[in-house]
Amino acid sequence: MAIADPDPGSRELGVACVEESSGPRPDLAVHEHHGALLERDDLDAVVIASPNHTHFGVLEDALATDLHVMVEKPLCTTVDDAIRVSDLAAGRARDGHPAMCWVALEYRFMPTPEVLTTTVREGRIGDVRMLSIREHRFPFLQKVGDWNRLSARTGGTLVEKCCHFFDLMRQVAGADPVRVMASGGQDLNHLDEWVADDAGRMTRSDILDNAFTIVEFANGVRGALDLCMFAEGGRYEQELTVVGDRGKLETTVPGDVVWLGPRPPVGEAPAAPVALPAPLPEEVAYVGFHHGSSYREHLRFLEQIRTGGDALVTVEDGLWSVAMGAAAHRSIEQRRPVDLDELVAGWR
Repeated sequence: MAIADPDPGSRELGVACVEESSGPRPDLAVHEHHGALLERDDLDAVVIASPNHTHFGVLEDALATDLHVMVEKPLCTTVDDAIRVSDLAAGRARDGHPAMCWVALEYRFMPTPEVLTTTVREGRIGDVRMLSIREHRFPFLQKVGDWNRLSARTGGTLVEKCCHFFDLMRQVAGADPVRVMASGGQDLNHLDEWVADDAGRMTRSDILDNAFTIVEFANGVRGALDLCMFAEGGRYEQELTVVGDRGKLETTVPGDVVWLGPRPPVGEAPAAPVALPAPLPEEVAYVGFHHGSSYREHLRFLEQIRTGGDALVTVEDGLWSVAMGAAAHRSIEQRRPVDLDELVAGWR
């Protein structure tokens, strides 16, 4: 129905995408400011896909309406702003049903992570004890105004890029995080790039390009993240492993299978791992960079609007994923373990 963006190029791209999908749209409204879009009376929902550092301001206005809201990850760039959003989102309603605020952590809807988390919930590897995620990939892409080159605008790499993985960890662990330990740096990428900050000063990029992060959860589960953003040459961009007291799960992204290896009795040889299919679902009409997950997430969002359901990915989920990344950055900066209570005590 409508698009709003202060950047002319982004507005043009938005119109082009809509028309590519549905043909010429003379009725498509195009606004420069999100406020004009939110004042319309012909909308049911809005999707916020603006730069990270603008999320809070746009959400503050969107959550003052009764519209359903989907906001791209991360929820906000700071834990304090995410807590404020949690307060703003509480108790909203539309047509007698909850007015959703859905955080777009679309890795939940990727084929292999989805099968992996479902298999964990089915108890097929027993009680989870350890999990690990490795992402070895390419550097950050170019974005409008190079906003993703500064930690102040992104929340930092471990918030901007890794909130997806911290969300998956929390799902698989089945508990909230209590402590984070991390080591990381900016060793190769963007070292010679200078961008204008919010005050117009030219500032050298300070975005991390590699890190190790360990997360301890309230139930004793431990998670580990291995991130490298100058590792384009690998077989897989991501590798995920979950180990329980009765077995082990392994998978990749991209991929179409999850391997289940039951743990044998002590002293006996293990059986061969079993392949659990994780194909791209037939409902996927657009694969994109995220293996159909963004498209599938939007379909679920529409279903919940039409049925009056709740958000499947909540503000609480988004807040925890930001808090874990922020704790990892604090751990790197201060060279110490960080308890999550340091960041979320006021909210909890």
